[in-house]
Amino acid sequence: MIIRPASAADAGIVAGFVDALLVELSGAPSRPEARLRMAAELLAGDDRVFGFLAFAGEAPVGVIMLAESVAIYAGGAFGVITELYVVPEQRSAGVAKRLVAAALDFGRSRSWGRVEVGAPHQPAWERSFRFYLREGFTEVGPRLKFLL
Repeated sequence: MIIRPASAADAGIVAGFVDALLVELSGAPSRPEARLRMAAELLAGDDRVFGFLAFAGEAPVGVIMLAESVAIYAGGAFGVITELYVVPEQRSAGVAKRLVAAALDFGRSRSWGRVEVGAPHQPAWERSFRFYLREGFTEVGPRLKFLL
């Protein structure tokens, strides 16, 4: 298993994984073109968005995307896991664990004080929630959104 940073050249892989994640989580329609445009834009040099890809041999099998944010409560800069996806046939094989470890190591290298993640809806995605708890995350409460 190889974990490496995602670059703009990987936008197609990242977009495909994020599209699959959103379809799986919410039943949203697949929007590969829109996801590709956004992945290409964000990976093209935004110094606040970062990603890592997992490969089994030559085949990409997972992605984790992070955004850097800042807050007084966090003591300055911190990371937010925005997407984490592993292809179904590689789940429970340690891929997500390795991607999260890469994200945490990256956060340490940027002197982030914490990394946060929004867990998907419960109880339907309890397995995802339990994964994050096993990896050392602690529950801080639900997140809400307001679409602009």
